[in-house]
Amino acid sequence: MPTFTPLTPLFEVMRDPSAHEIISEEIPELAANPILHTLYHYPLGLILGTEERLLGDAARRAEILAKIMALDPDHATHANNKPVRNQPRNDYEPESVPAGSAPARFPDTAAKWAAFEIELDGPGHGNPFTDVELSAEFTGDAQTLKVPGFYDGDGTYRIRLFVPESGTWSFTTFSNARSLAGITGTFEAGAAASRGIVRVAEQFHFAYDDGAPHLPIGTTSYVWNHQGDALEDKTLASLANGPFNKMRMCVFPKSYLFNENEPDIYPYEGSLDEGFDYLRPNPAFWAHLEHRIDQLEELGIEADLILFHAYDRWGFSTMGPDADDLFVKYAVARLASKRNIWWSLANEYDLLFDKDTADWERFADIVTANDPNGHLLSIHNCREFYDHSRPWVTHCSIQRQDIYKTAEMTTDWRKQYGKPIVIDECAYEGNIDQGWGNITGEEMTRRFWEGAMRGGYVGHGETYMDPADVLWWAKGGELKGTSPDRIGFLRRILEESPGGRLEPLPGHWDAVSAGVKDDYEVIYFGFNQPTYRRFVKPQDVAFEVDIIDTWNMTVETLEGTYSGRFRVELPGRQFIALRLRAVGS
Repeated sequence: MPTFTPLTPLFEVMRDPSAHEIISEEIPELAANPILHTLYHYPLGLILGTEERLLGDAARRAEILAKIMALDPDHATHANNKPVRNQPRNDYEPESVPAGSAPARFPDTAAKWAAFEIELDGPGHGNPFTDVELSAEFTGDAQTLKVPGFYDGDGTYRIRLFVPESGTWSFTTFSNARSLAGITGTFEAGAAASRGIVRVAEQFHFAYDDGAPHLPIGTTSYVWNHQGDALEDKTLASLANGPFNKMRMCVFPKSYLFNENEPDIYPYEGSLDEGFDYLRPNPAFWAHLEHRIDQLEELGIEADLILFHAYDRWGFSTMGPDADDLFVKYAVARLASKRNIWWSLANEYDLLFDKDTADWERFADIVTANDPNGHLLSIHNCREFYDHSRPWVTHCSIQRQDIYKTAEMTTDWRKQYGKPIVIDECAYEGNIDQGWGNITGEEMTRRFWEGAMRGGYVGHGETYMDPADVLWWAKGGELKGTSPDRIGFLRRILEESPGGRLEPLPGHWDAVSAGVKDDYEVIYFGFNQPTYRRFVKPQDVAFEVDIIDTWNMTVETLEGTYSGRFRVELPGRQFIALRLRAVGS
């Protein structure tokens, strides 16, 4: 029986490397279709029968189908065309080169929770990206950390540490290149220069190293950093005036709907016409990425950095294991010293058919082994969730699985995984033809509130049509929607809560609520529109009551205080919340 038939869903065909190669050679425009994912669940025969190139050519369709049906599954065949990394050798430099002879530059002072860098002048022959291994051990008053180094082009190597503690630090370098091995030094780390890294706190929430709560109020602009200075600067200006403190963004450029322009600079040496050398990163590309991440940090924004995605016409999603591993290690070595990095192994990992669970687990091992400070780490789904119970997954990065219900599932996901729930993609406010990109500002705002009351964190994005194809979700630019201001209002309400965050409360079957029992409670009515609400509270606790209009962004404090059994009159409009605050608490 053949592996594939005319009834096989297209995604199963594209998942097989040999079948993928046939499609790419015979129907290249299908393989490169920017909306290929919308065709994945249709049967192969139907796709071939409706493909424009093959219309009216039944013989050609039959020939292509026969080639695919004749295949035996062999998922290893693709490796033959992937670059293979040479293992670093101890004789990279001859014995005549004195050990530790490379000139090294580093400051003699640093700050806690900031980056410290060693810059070294070293050899540049061969391919230093793959031929040279470099690291350093940093020893402080209470701990020793191993930190990877990286090649930055033009004979320059760097080792970067995010300094975790004040005090005296010493270091020693290690390398298979003799001139880079055995270099030592010391520096003094002073007081903290930042709040530190964001980490999981109280199981379902986040806080900085200094204990201050972090409320991830996120947005998505996947490839804003690939659009050139003018548009990228406009994006930063929009962020500076917006409510968001987390940005989902990709390392690699993207080929998809409204994403058909070429980037100004590529992540690897080579060209679009001649191909790319996936074993030679382009330092200029990485310097640009670092600059944009630093600018986000200046704005107080976390860079939720997506390492892999499937929307690709350059081969970056199918480079092969050796190049993939080099990429992940290089990214972590360069960027783990940034305070505001969150690692996301993939956007829609399950669309990367060239990779399987073993690959994702290997990438997670590389990240955790090479990031001594342990930044947050996640992976994002399209259809099927990854196993978020894996110990390396710090928080659940979720795309909706139901057309309507998304934030409502926060309660179940918290119970299932016991980790913070970050719904990075609940759909986008906009007006494109795709259902994931045409919800209203009211619905986006409602999903934010619904998720927050359930103890989760919902993310924003915008997909409003634009004559220049500048949609925020992809390229950034200007925020056009009605939800950002309302999301900023919610952020203010959350920050005013005890401890700077909200925890769900039981007790209302028809409305979500959160806060501290009998002390502080926010009740959200969503798209319901009650004209009053009855309460039964302790007689010895007096409450002040606020009516919060989440759409008009107003807070009305009612006169007097309430206790015991009482009734609160409500405006009978949608998107109203009620806040009870115990007097004196």
